[in-house]
Amino acid sequence: MINRIGERTLALTDKPRVVGFGSAVGKKEGEGPLEKWFDKIYTDTTMGGETWEKAEAALQKKTVTLALESAGLDAADVDCAFAGDLLNQCVSSSYGLRDLGIPFLGQYGACSTVAQTIAMASLCVESGAADVAAAVTSSHFCSAERQFRYPLQYGGQRTPTAQWTVTGSGSALLAAYQNGAFRGIGGKLGENGINMKRQIGVESVCIGKIIDMGITDANNMGAAMAGAAADTIYRYLNDTAASPNDFDLIVTGDLGRVGSDLLYELLGKENVDITQNHKDCGLLIFDTETQDVHAGGSGCGCSASVLCSYIMKRMLKREINSVLFVATGALMSPTIVQQGESIPGIAHAVHFVNCAE
Repeated sequence: MINRIGERTLALTDKPRVVGFGSAVGKKEGEGPLEKWFDKIYTDTTMGGETWEKAEAALQKKTVTLALESAGLDAADVDCAFAGDLLNQCVSSSYGLRDLGIPFLGQYGACSTVAQTIAMASLCVESGAADVAAAVTSSHFCSAERQFRYPLQYGGQRTPTAQWTVTGSGSALLAAYQNGAFRGIGGKLGENGINMKRQIGVESVCIGKIIDMGITDANNMGAAMAGAAADTIYRYLNDTAASPNDFDLIVTGDLGRVGSDLLYELLGKENVDITQNHKDCGLLIFDTETQDVHAGGSGCGCSASVLCSYIMKRMLKREINSVLFVATGALMSPTIVQQGESIPGIAHAVHFVNCAE
C-alpha cells in the first residue's frame, strides 16, 4: 500500500525489496577509492564497441545482466524496466535494453535518474502493477563531453567548479514482498545468492520539485543542483518527522565539493545539520586530490554506480542499515543554456532500510 505522508513523501507499507543489483565503470573510476566495490571495470573507453554512445548502451545492458544474475532471474521474469541517461532521446537506455525483451518505460531526470527510476520501480511494485521491476541508468565521460561541451580533441581548460562525468552504470531489481514471501517469483529467488535474511527494502520515496538557483554556468553543476537537494532533504525530514541523525548515511548524487558546501549552507538556514553523516557520490567515486577531477564526479552513472556497489553491498553486510539517498540532476540542454537560460535543478529521495526477518 502507498500512503502519502506530509506534502511530498510516499510511504511504502510492504517495502519493495532490492533482490539484485550490479555496477560497471570505466578505467578512471576503477582507479579510484571504490575500486574493490564495483562488479565490472572496463579499461577500454568503447567497451569493445565502435563508439562511445554504443559503449554506454553496452554499460546499461551489462549492469542489468549483472543484476539479473545476482538475483537468479531471467529477463523474462522482469515485468517492467525504468531506464534513462543523459544522451538525446535516452538512446543509451533504449539501445542498451532493446535485446532483453523487457517492457520499457524511458525516464529522464538528468543525474537524478537513478533515484527517479528506483522510485518509479518501487511504486510500480508496491501498487501491484509489477512483481519485479528494473531500474537502470548510465553516463559516459566521452559521450557526455561530445553532447554537452566540446569535442575531446579541443582540449579546453576546465574551471575549478567543473566536475568529471563518470563512465559508469548501475542497475537494481525491485521485487514485491508481502506476508513473508515474494509475490510471483518466490521460488526462483529462494535459490539465488541473495541472503533472504538480509534484504534491502525501500521504505519511502520523496518526489522532488524543480528549484532554480539562477546558475547559468554549465561548468558549475553542483551549485545548480544544491538548492533542489536542500529542498528535498528538508521536505522529507519535515514530512516524516525525522532528524538527520536517524540515518546512518544521507547520500547525495553528485553535488561535488562546491555543491556539497552550498547544500550545508542552505540547510543551515533551516537549522538542519547533515554534516556528520552526509556523503556525496561525486566525492566518493574519485580521489579529488590525485585524479584531477576538480570539484568531483557527476553524471547519471556517478550515483548509480556508487549506490549499486558501495552502498548496497555495505547494507547487505549490515555495516549501514538506514540510508537516505538523494540523487540530484541539472535539467538543461546545451541549446537552452546557449540561449542564456539558467539551469533548473531536481532531486528525488529514496529511503533504503535493512529488513531483517
